Amino acid sequence: MKFHLDTAEIYVPDGRPVAEALARTTHLAISAHQDDIEIMAADGILQCYQQKDRWFTGVVLTDGAGSPRTDLYEGYSDAMMQQVRRLEQKKAAFLAEYGAVVLLDYPSSAVKGATDERPTRDLAAVLEACRPEVVYTHNLADKHDTHVAVALRTIAALRGLPAERRPKQLYGCEVWRDLDWMVDGDKVAFDLSAHENLQAALVSLYDSQICGGKRYDLATQGRRRANATYAASHGTDEATSLSYAMDLSPLLTDTSLSPWAHVRAHLERLREEIETRLTKLSKK
Repeated sequence: MKFHLDTAEIYVPDGRPVAEALARTTHLAISAHQDDIEIMAADGILQCYQQKDRWFTGVVLTDGAGSPRTDLYEGYSDAMMQQVRRLEQKKAAFLAEYGAVVLLDYPSSAVKGATDERPTRDLAAVLEACRPEVVYTHNLADKHDTHVAVALRTIAALRGLPAERRPKQLYGCEVWRDLDWMVDGDKVAFDLSAHENLQAALVSLYDSQICGGKRYDLATQGRRRANATYAASHGTDEATSLSYAMDLSPLLTDTSLSPWAHVRAHLERLREEIETRLTKLSKK
């Protein structure tokens, strides 16, 4: 497979030929940075882990050059950080037995640039090779510009496919803004109670981020446990770990629907719920 950047790479942990490895994909995650996959797409990883008929593939669009760094990594150049983060992503893919991981290696500026079509075209090529049933990406209400840009490029690439070759589900997942704010009926809840040890190990592999000044390992597990406990006010916990996603599938079935209109509808339902509760409980 030929990508626009010569530095792009496809890593296949079990050594299968690239075309074969991609073709077996059932669950695909498309992320901005190394470690985003393990934070946002744990559902797909667990769905495929040690399964003979389901395979998980991850795609990382950016090169990881701009990450903050302290301690051991304080003196690392951007080029050195790129190599460290690429290796960490490969370690995660090997540990969780991914079918493949695709490293497209773009600078964030290229992904955020709405006029640069290369990332979208590369994503389209990956999607054609994988034909996944389920796709996970960033949610459209995320507060990180690169994350939102990746979600938009993903939607554009999927919309460019014939309708019959689009995935059954497209989910926008939590990273830099959680989705607890959505009304309960809109939330897609992923039960991540299984293999919590594996999930913790995957995020902990990213020493360049954790030792470098961001405790994503603790924060990720903490958010999932909080989601599980605060999922319902009148009942005991049904899971020990939950993550939430926004269903973006309507953007594939109705290509005239804008991403903003889709998010705005979620916001409006939240506004209505709050207004209804306040009105009901206020003194007349």
